[in-house]
Amino acid sequence: MKTQQDIAVFSLRIALAAGFLSATASRLNLWGSQSSGWKNFVHYTAETNSFLPQSLAPGIAVLSTVAEVLIGILLLVGYRIKKVAFCASILTLLFAVAMSISFGLKEPLDYSVFVFSAGAFLLSTFSHYKWTLEQFLPQ
Repeated sequence: MKTQQDIAVFSLRIALAAGFLSATASRLNLWGSQSSGWKNFVHYTAETNSFLPQSLAPGIAVLSTVAEVLIGILLLVGYRIKKVAFCASILTLLFAVAMSISFGLKEPLDYSVFVFSAGAFLLSTFSHYKWTLEQFLPQ
């Protein structure tokens, strides 16, 4: 049973990392023709945060992209997982709330943003993590 839980925790960590890194890769045009692009992302950021001045959209886009890249990389390599997963949960919850305010509840539900946030929060609650960079670092 413990091995199954270790595999589940590892799978959740990698899936969350992949989600963050794929989204940022798309806005940075790393997915080629499948990419959304930076301009579209800044526009979507303004729409999602419609309750804020549009002039804040580029800054929010940059900050969220930096945060998502860092979270994705740190989850992928397994460093400070508990703290990083908690930050991921808060970031995605803020995104879900902004989506709900601007577009209604259906969109964040359709895109599983609340599930993503809850999964990150769940990951932050475990007491140990296998197959991580932290296992090789001195305590």
